[in-house]
Amino acid sequence: MATASDPPPRLGSLTFHGPLSEARAGRIVARLAAVSPSTVLDIGCGWGELLLRVLESVPGATGVGLDINAEDLARGRDLAKGRGLAGRVEFAEESALGTARGPVDAVLCLGAGQALCDPEQPYDPSVVLHELRRLVRPGGRVVLGEGFWDRTPTDEELAAMWPGAHAGDHLRLGPLVDLAVEAGFRPAWIESASREEWEEFESGYRHDTELWLAMNPDHPLAAETRERVDRQRSTWADGYRNILGITYLTLVPVTRT
Repeated sequence: MATASDPPPRLGSLTFHGPLSEARAGRIVARLAAVSPSTVLDIGCGWGELLLRVLESVPGATGVGLDINAEDLARGRDLAKGRGLAGRVEFAEESALGTARGPVDAVLCLGAGQALCDPEQPYDPSVVLHELRRLVRPGGRVVLGEGFWDRTPTDEELAAMWPGAHAGDHLRLGPLVDLAVEAGFRPAWIESASREEWEEFESGYRHDTELWLAMNPDHPLAAETRERVDRQRSTWADGYRNILGITYLTLVPVTRT
């Protein structure tokens, strides 16, 4: 139980850092394992749960997870050690921008496309897809988790989302898949997170912190934590809920001649 000296907890109730169910994750891993990748790169890996599951499913495969959050990476190392995978995976605290970690047999990039883009430029999924094409070997696989609009949001809905939200922040699903084809891929599998997956993620994202706030209403960090969590919840519940989707694209690079 939290005490008056404990800071707010962070994401302890989440298995995956995104709206991804156990069932869907299992199917994604099975499709990757079927092609027996020897090397796997996870862009913006967080604690690398999907990466670790791929390595568990492919004996002898090795992996690298890149992220700039030291706390998440430490959690990933602990998970790897507990599963006997510490010798087969590296969690590296480094930027993925222009990374020389490829090419590899399989690339994971779930909700982390911004890690491949120049932060001084507007976010561009075309840039993300061309970088992923650079990082994957012929015959390999890319799994990209990318946001898209289920429908074009109204101005009122955009105003309830994140600061500065506008319709150009995301594409519809069809144009997004078209960009993948233009970047040199064929979409072997197209699937999207369900409403249940979104609600599991959004609730899980705040669950531990909400419990902490209930038990520590007068903590020195409570006011700023409460304001942050209330803002996050409102951004979802009053803003992008049932409007913003996330698709998981399993992409195969087209052979270059």
